[in-house]
Amino acid sequence: MQITPAEVAETIAMVAEQHLDIRTITLGINLRGCTDADVSTVALKVYDRMTHAAAELVPTAEQLEREFGIPIVNKRISVTPIAEVCAAVTQSDLSPIAQAMDRAAKEVGVDFVGGFSALVHKGASKADVKLMDSIPEALASTDFVCASVNVGSTRAGINMDAAFRMAGIIKQAAELTADRQCIGAGKLVVFCNAVEDNPFMAGAFHGSGEADEVVNVGVSGPGVVRAVLANMPQDADIEAVAEAIKATAFKITRAGELMSREASKRLGVAKGILDLSLAPTPAEGDSVAEILEAIGVGMCGGPGTTAALAMLNDAVKKGGVMASSSVGGLSGAFIPVSEDAGMIRAAEAGALTIAKLEAMTSVCSVGLDMIAIPGDTSQEAIFGIIADECAIGMINNKTTAVRLIPAIGKQVGDVLEWGGLLGYAPVMPVNGYAGTVFAHRGGRMPAPLNSLKN
Repeated sequence: MQITPAEVAETIAMVAEQHLDIRTITLGINLRGCTDADVSTVALKVYDRMTHAAAELVPTAEQLEREFGIPIVNKRISVTPIAEVCAAVTQSDLSPIAQAMDRAAKEVGVDFVGGFSALVHKGASKADVKLMDSIPEALASTDFVCASVNVGSTRAGINMDAAFRMAGIIKQAAELTADRQCIGAGKLVVFCNAVEDNPFMAGAFHGSGEADEVVNVGVSGPGVVRAVLANMPQDADIEAVAEAIKATAFKITRAGELMSREASKRLGVAKGILDLSLAPTPAEGDSVAEILEAIGVGMCGGPGTTAALAMLNDAVKKGGVMASSSVGGLSGAFIPVSEDAGMIRAAEAGALTIAKLEAMTSVCSVGLDMIAIPGDTSQEAIFGIIADECAIGMINNKTTAVRLIPAIGKQVGDVLEWGGLLGYAPVMPVNGYAGTVFAHRGGRMPAPLNSLKN
């Protein structure tokens, strides 16, 4: 499908007036050739591979911005899950590899690098355990590295031992960065049904089924959708609202398709997926919560929020798949509390709770995202939240995730503030009735009946 001059003109208007942007161009890099028994040698190989493969990523993205007039907010790298690269490493601390990834990110000028990761949904190898235990130090000693661990899937069930381990690691990551607003935990996500071609952080990694180098593009435009809905009559029925969102998602995706084609061609790498995810920012007017309120919910988190979000997510997907044959990744609506001005207001007002956010994750793209919780929240409570979220993903055959930030030394009503795209997060209350038995049972929760597809 050709892209017409009229489409380009309409897209430029969206950029100028409604916060449309390419949220990220993410270069996926295969690191499987970097194996060695010595962690320092692996780190050196990783640095060399990343700096060579991504040398032209930022200059190419900046050239595309100038030519097409569409902002590219982030240039990122995702790599092979580091646990898979370290099967032969004899040392227990893998943080030197994260530090090499960070140096490479700074050398080539990218904003984030993802892939300090492990996939343990059915069991953990020795390298996986080393990776998980290295996460707190890896995130504390780096600026741009993000980590993720997949602890469950519809096909395998939930690795409850890994989920409990990760609950403790989340707390450790926050404690080691308490002097930096606990940002270590903000760069760590725990998944169920993680996808291999996600361009968004903190969960991006380069999957085993991918080519050596692949460009994946994430496009975002909550402000565009909100502007369209604001111009609709109050008595428009819900089908008309859905159709308006679909048409808008189509237009947004076409802009991303153009940039994806050009980026892959100019970099000389494979064209990967286009992820159409309504990813909010703290800027006014660029909010998923405000879309839900424009649909008609009184305040995000109030009755009707989950239904409105379900319709929004579905309409975005339907519009997106008609605009590109390469839609993938997560593609839907994100609900990160700290990154959405409307959600911040709703959380501060008490309209939006963690329990309501959990219900919303059953129908949106990912999960509980960028949520600050009291610093003294127990490991058992964090485990319970992870287990609940993974269960939603496992049963519904969808990606779910948890990115919680224990606010060390803070309580409900306090704030963690990072600025930029990460915004700020009011500390939200956590249900205190997790108990002490469930978290310590261990084992693997069996896969559901609907996993039997063959």
